[in-house]
Amino acid sequence: MLKVKDAAARLGLSISTLNKWRCFGAGPTFHKFGSAVFYAPEDLDRWAAEHRRTSTWAGNDNSPKAAA
Repeated sequence: MLKVKDAAARLGLSISTLNKWRCFGAGPTFHKFGSAVFYAPEDLDRWAAEHRRTSTWAGNDNSPKAAA
């Protein structure tokens, strides 16, 4: 399990971004024990893989037909 600081570094994001995303229900899944927040490395990797894109305009569908 990784602390927020380490999870942010692994993803190349700021701690603030992860904190905001948790408030809005966005970003990678996390574990909360009391007030402590942790991220599982495999959850971070899965989330990053799910957000791979081949272009900025394709949205969630990376196929060329999405532009038509």
